[in-house]
Amino acid sequence: MVRRHQDTGLALAIGIVSGFIGWAIQMPLPWMLGPMIGTTLAALVGLPVRGPGKLRPYVVPVIGVLLGSAITPDLFDRLGTWTLTILLLPLFLALAAAVSFVIYRRLGRYDPVTAFYSAMPGGLNEMLILGEAAGGDARKIALAHAARILIVVTLVVIYFGYVLDVKSGADGNGVVPLDMITPKNGIILLACAVIGVFAGKRLRLPAATIFGPMILSGWVHLMGWVEIAPPTLLVIIAQIVIGTVIGARFVGSTPRQIARDLGVAAVASGAMLVVALGCAELIAYSQGIPLSQAFLAYSPGGLTEMSLLTLALGQDIAYVSVMHIVRIALVIAVAPATSRLILRRMS
Repeated sequence: MVRRHQDTGLALAIGIVSGFIGWAIQMPLPWMLGPMIGTTLAALVGLPVRGPGKLRPYVVPVIGVLLGSAITPDLFDRLGTWTLTILLLPLFLALAAAVSFVIYRRLGRYDPVTAFYSAMPGGLNEMLILGEAAGGDARKIALAHAARILIVVTLVVIYFGYVLDVKSGADGNGVVPLDMITPKNGIILLACAVIGVFAGKRLRLPAATIFGPMILSGWVHLMGWVEIAPPTLLVIIAQIVIGTVIGARFVGSTPRQIARDLGVAAVASGAMLVVALGCAELIAYSQGIPLSQAFLAYSPGGLTEMSLLTLALGQDIAYVSVMHIVRIALVIAVAPATSRLILRRMS
């Protein structure tokens, strides 16, 4: 038990230092991307880092409340322009998953079940549970999705910075110090986090720990009951924990295995992003939605990570978050039946 706490402490220390380095070099989303990269490198060189997984359920609602605070009253005026994006989403999922499945089968030599659930652009936890229940290799599925999130976030940052020339939209004016939170605001924001998680789970919402608080936070901000976001310090802590958990998922395998799985995941994730960019171009051309926002909406990263990246880049958080929630819900709904159909035909 002592060793486990030491390993978690080491991972958090690496995450904190990496976050400061990311902040110092002005990396987009430094407090999450920095720890992701830092702890991944630590895992690759064999350091005994253990992700603070038990902290994640407590910090993810903070991100949900933060995302909800960015929802503005003109949301309802823009809903009509999202129709084509949602209608095109199943086609994107089918194409992206099919290409990724072939890569995991042919290049990675994964068995059909493991390849299928590794290729699905859904939530890591949901795909791991479904894949393991279907007889897939849990370690490979977990690594595939952890690698997908890491690689997609990294490549999207590079694409925005060097191709679209979109920089971080965050600035000093967005900082919310602890002393700005009044008792009333603190109680309301805390209630959004706690009640949002409870309600989200009871309603069986996808990604309930972030989506529930996000909906409740958006509602109280639209009602004008509170006009402030969670304290920046709490948001930074949440991002460090999330980034450290992602990077530490690569622990437990040999550097050779990790490098191989990362290589296959890099090819699969790159292929998914090419499909995402094609769909985003179609949306941008036909609907007039900025390419940057459409690309973020289709990029197959995690909901939490892509939402944070959207916020950091100053894009439309409501549009992007809704598309990722729909994506995850669709994948969870159709993955089991689709896998049985495909595997039956293959056999």
